[in-house]
Amino acid sequence: MNPWAKPFTLDVPDTDLELLRKKLALVRFPDELEDAGWDYGVPLADMKRLVTHWRDSFNWRKAERAINALPQFTTDIEVDGFGTLNIHFLHQKSSVENAIPLLFVHGWPGHFLEVRKMLPILTSPSPDHPSFHVVAPSLPGFGFSEAPSKPGFAGPQYAEVLNKLMLFLGYDEYVYQGGDLGHSLGVYVANLYGHKHLKAWLSNMPVYRIPSPLFNPLLFLELLTVPFNKRLAEQLESAKRFQTSGMGYFVMQATAPQTLGYNLADSPVGLLAWIYEKLYKASDHYPWSDDEVIEWISIYWFSRAGPAANIRIYYELTGRNSHDMFEGTKWTSVPLGVSYFPGEPVRLPKSWAHMIGKIVFESEHVAGGHFAAVEQPEKLAGDLRKMFGKGGPAFGVVSGKDGY
Repeated sequence: MNPWAKPFTLDVPDTDLELLRKKLALVRFPDELEDAGWDYGVPLADMKRLVTHWRDSFNWRKAERAINALPQFTTDIEVDGFGTLNIHFLHQKSSVENAIPLLFVHGWPGHFLEVRKMLPILTSPSPDHPSFHVVAPSLPGFGFSEAPSKPGFAGPQYAEVLNKLMLFLGYDEYVYQGGDLGHSLGVYVANLYGHKHLKAWLSNMPVYRIPSPLFNPLLFLELLTVPFNKRLAEQLESAKRFQTSGMGYFVMQATAPQTLGYNLADSPVGLLAWIYEKLYKASDHYPWSDDEVIEWISIYWFSRAGPAANIRIYYELTGRNSHDMFEGTKWTSVPLGVSYFPGEPVRLPKSWAHMIGKIVFESEHVAGGHFAAVEQPEKLAGDLRKMFGKGGPAFGVVSGKDGY
């Protein structure tokens, strides 16, 4: 372990817990139309049940003890032009000396605990599959990492933090897994640190920019086949539905994060509704328990920088929604694997994924959604094993580390 890394123990003050209970007790719910279901947002009955559970039944201290059973640390990382940030991360090492260093990066509304179910799978020793040393940071402004205090902290800066964290831990070469914003930041890491440090990566949400006549003429021309290409037409229709009915949160967070932040920072009920909608709609019929939901929301409520700091990443990555998240990036030859889950709401034509990088592995699953590490941990971990294991397309990419 890097000598500058300090063990981290989560210990929310009693005063913060008491303030939360008071706020939950003072909730004022909105009205609801008859038979509205999910058409207008989170149903009132769901919110009343979850708020009551959070206030009267959920045991934060029990959840806190379980979180603290995981090996967590903090370290200071200097970011060019932004000073030093104290970064929180989980670091679960395998007993296998030759284990592959794996950087797991969450997105929004995720957090570092998304990797929890995969830890015993990924770190277990076996002659039949590779083992990994897993590093799962809280992104700056998320969870228990410090947030940047200056505007302009965008893709290159997040990538700098992620790469430096792995180097500080002694992993000069590593592999990567991410979905959602974890995928978007993976594009930056591959562009800036690919081959020298990042040796290969797996995405479970392989999105990129829309093909253009100038830079992607063949893929652009493929769009002309839509009337005769049923599969492509269905994929484009799915993407269109998400853009018209599922992107409201994105536009709000990319254009007015401070305005939205007053609600998220002051109202635990507002925060719960804002994130629970995504947990429910973006998963593939995953049976969220009330404890799971409330623990998830509590990570945001008790986060170091507060519940509003994290959403600014959308503003910074898109330049106030003036360009796509991948501004300045390009195709790279860093080996890329893609895992497709049917419940993922952000799905573009598969052919477009080839604009990201050199695809060496593809896997199609029959169940699972946006939160694949939580919904289908065995399947996502299995893809990592296949990609980096013996006979896999990325076997041995990390010098002297094959996981066996």
